[in-house]
Amino acid sequence: MTENAASLGQFDFAGDDHVVPFQVEGLDVRGRAVQLGPMLDAILERHSYPAPVARLLAEAIVLTVLIGTSLKFEGKFTVQTKGDGPVDLLVADFSTPENVRAYARFDEEALEKAIKAGETEPEQLLGKGVLAFTIDQGRYSQPYQGIVELDGTSLEDIAGVYFRQSEQIPTRVRLGAAELFDRDEAGKPRHRWRAGGLIAQFLPDAPERMRQRDLHGGDGDNGLSDHVEDDSWSEARTMVETIDADELTDPQVGTERLLYRLFHERGVRVYESQAVYDRCSCSRDKLKGVLTGFSAEEIEASQEDGEISVTCEFCSTTYKFGVEEVTEA
Repeated sequence: MTENAASLGQFDFAGDDHVVPFQVEGLDVRGRAVQLGPMLDAILERHSYPAPVARLLAEAIVLTVLIGTSLKFEGKFTVQTKGDGPVDLLVADFSTPENVRAYARFDEEALEKAIKAGETEPEQLLGKGVLAFTIDQGRYSQPYQGIVELDGTSLEDIAGVYFRQSEQIPTRVRLGAAELFDRDEAGKPRHRWRAGGLIAQFLPDAPERMRQRDLHGGDGDNGLSDHVEDDSWSEARTMVETIDADELTDPQVGTERLLYRLFHERGVRVYESQAVYDRCSCSRDKLKGVLTGFSAEEIEASQEDGEISVTCEFCSTTYKFGVEEVTEA
């Protein structure tokens, strides 16, 4: 057995807020799966988002975590949407090795109209626009950005297009979020959010096996190529597509149990899990550095009673500075 790998039952389950890498050798498939609980709940509760917005941001966070934890270097991975729908901006970023932050921006009036009309599917809330995936390895390298069109399909489908375009690796992504109402240990009513997801990729030793359906190519093109999809990937993809949304978020199922249900006949292996945390990268020193770059006119316009107040959009922490602190000598 591969070092640091185990079969189901040989070690404690990872539990919430831990990404579980897995491998299905019989199908040449590797991937990661996760269930988010307390970490996600803390991010969403901080902003008191309406339920449709919270659910959408939860899916974006899961997607960010699944991809971000695959990074093998120090850096940051960011998922960001910009669209013309009621939720015009989503941002979720992962800073290696374990820190997550996220926020959403929405038009209250447009969102209210969408809710009344029953138009609360992710693609309806986002509208037309772009989804950007950005990898930043720090100041000594140029950020890499892949951009995919928001075309009226779900986030998980758009993520699949990203992988097809940028990495050319057959990939299937599943995402889900759920609002739970139950009771805590003391019997008091409780509201919380959960989300889960899985990413599976076909990585055979022979690259020529990595054949897949082409993207839609234009007039008269039905989106299919002459290539026949590899049987192993076809089987794996079909299995992943059988996942019910509730399974991704059910605390009674758990990540390892879900993987076992999907792939046990093919011999799934799970590896040591990686914890992720709700941690913002903002700080008083960083914001002070930004403010000291303001002009005298900008400082004057920003201050009130000799004080400048700045609130982080991600974590909602408010920092206060005296004008003299940020005024250059």
